[in-house]
Amino acid sequence: MHESWKPFLKSEFEKPYFKELSSFLHSAYEKETIYPPKTHVFKAFQTDLNKVTVVILGQDPYHTPGAAMGLAFSVPKNAPIPPSLINIYKEIDNDIGHHENQTGDLTTWQNQGVLLLNNVLTVEAHKAGSHRNKGWEVFTEATIKYLNKTRPHLVFILWGRDARSKKSLIDQTRHLVLESPHPSPLSAHSGFFGNHHFSQTNAFLENHNLPKINW
Repeated sequence: MHESWKPFLKSEFEKPYFKELSSFLHSAYEKETIYPPKTHVFKAFQTDLNKVTVVILGQDPYHTPGAAMGLAFSVPKNAPIPPSLINIYKEIDNDIGHHENQTGDLTTWQNQGVLLLNNVLTVEAHKAGSHRNKGWEVFTEATIKYLNKTRPHLVFILWGRDARSKKSLIDQTRHLVLESPHPSPLSAHSGFFGNHHFSQTNAFLENHNLPKINW
């Protein structure tokens, strides 16, 4: 984790809810196959807090082998690109002309200040949503509140019901909130396609003299 997050994370890790979550995770990793690997659970927090300009909020990690890597929507370079990310790339192409990534690894976005945060940071293999209501949602809300308070001129991109439920935590007089259905094949045609979130994000950043994201 990047040192810029240490004060926030230290505070959260000491709270009763997180101690209960840690106990649950310790047992889960011992007994079951859990994704992502332990070393990647907080990979999103390798993003320098002081350089964060965009927050993309996902749901929970991919629950199939070799996919989850600790960044929302991202997979390792050698992994097949998941359907949701294929749709994200399609929207980028339609919105701004082309996407830069040749694989499903979104580390290039992270390196530009995009925080790729899931609502729930772990999952049991082949059981989508299996770590809901274990405490991660409390942690995610605290993270969004902290970002809302400490960082200026952020773009919060909320795709899907779980992400959109966090809208009330964000001060829209200071930050830009972009929301739409999830890019999953089940919902992408219900308003994700055509949302123009990538061009809107870069226009907002440019208006505040911040570097645009090379999507």
